[in-house]
Amino acid sequence: MLSVTDLSRLGLGPLSFTVEAGECLALSGPSGAGKSLLLRAIADLDPNEGRVSLDGDSREAMPAPAWRRRVAYLAAEAGWWADTVAEHFADWPAARPLVEALGLPADCGDWPVARLSTGEKQRLALVRSLLLEPRVLLLDEPTSGLDPDAVQRVEELIRARRKDGVAVLWVTHDRAQARRVARRWLEIENGQLREVER
Repeated sequence: MLSVTDLSRLGLGPLSFTVEAGECLALSGPSGAGKSLLLRAIADLDPNEGRVSLDGDSREAMPAPAWRRRVAYLAAEAGWWADTVAEHFADWPAARPLVEALGLPADCGDWPVARLSTGEKQRLALVRSLLLEPRVLLLDEPTSGLDPDAVQRVEELIRARRKDGVAVLWVTHDRAQARRVARRWLEIENGQLREVER
């Protein structure tokens, strides 16, 4: 279980909530409300106060890289630093089944990053996160640039990970998607959270 208690930073909080193993919690709100700030704070990428723990282990009790492998943050626009797709993966052969499950060809590892569409980058960045085998996924609008078929593939892949006990905090502007993927749904506005009636 991911537990967030009195988390705060400039313009955000204090916020408290939990996400159980295997649960998906949807998070929505207007642009600039603090959705990405919240995910980045949980991942310990920005200065923040409060307590965050996973299965009883405090975030402060482990090195930041170890925390970020267990609690993986997928940014709305992931970073790309090398020329080809495969160079961004420690084990490209292990990535290929996930890549194909998301509707991309197995040989896209040879593609130059410059040829990727926004949606292709989103799906490949998701694969990078999944290969960390995290216990929690912090997803910042992971399907915003995708067509309906690709959206369905992403949702199915995340649903399968949830069956393995992965907890998911999923930022989306799509209310229909929030209802599909999540049992609980929070909305953030003016730095505060409220539960949305489904």
